[in-house]
Amino acid sequence: QVQLVESGGGLVQPGGSLRLSCAASHNIFSFYTMAWYRQAPGDQRELVAAITSGFRINYADSVKGRFTISVDTAKLTVYLQMNSLKPDDTAVYYCNAKMNQYNYWGQGTQVTVSS
Repeated sequence: QVQLVESGGGLVQPGGSLRLSCAASHNIFSFYTMAWYRQAPGDQRELVAAITSGFRINYADSVKGRFTISVDTAKLTVYLQMNSLKPDDTAVYYCNAKMNQYNYWGQGTQVTVSS
């Protein structure tokens, strides 16, 4: 069983920055693809960014050039650095760990971009 705990969400003005953190219960980064998803009210959950166990990274087109996903294996933590935030980035952000049939989610953290 893998536990994932997100933190770092909050209220930020347009153009501002936030860094989300996802702490894993143990070192899974050699085996799992780690990802951040988000879900706005009334919308489906969508992939924001992902990093594989081989450190290949991909981003949603809507966040390319603004968001950065990274892993600190010593701290068992995945980060999502979000810059130049827009109101459309407002959502609950979820951390995900996936390997074959194993698929784990964190509880989510709210990000609100508003003036």
